Amino acid sequence: MRLQGKVALVTGAGTGMGAATATLFAAEGARVAVNYRASQAEADAVVAAIKEAGGEAFAVQANVSIEDEVRRMVD
Repeated sequence: MRLQGKVALVTGAGTGMGAATATLFAAEGARVAVNYRASQAEADAVVAAIKEAGGEAFAVQANVSIEDEVRRMVD
């Protein structure tokens, strides 16, 4: 597990390549922050899949084109 003890913040992780990246990072041991912009249901599904596989993840909403939202997400 190459990412054990690390936290990964994956933007756009509610679908597609972002979801695949979040899942891979979790499989490698990272605790994953699943960022989404619009669909909490999609992000929650990614989080659930990661947890079912034994990983740690949580969803965090933010539009990465808005600086204040990025600051809130990182905090």
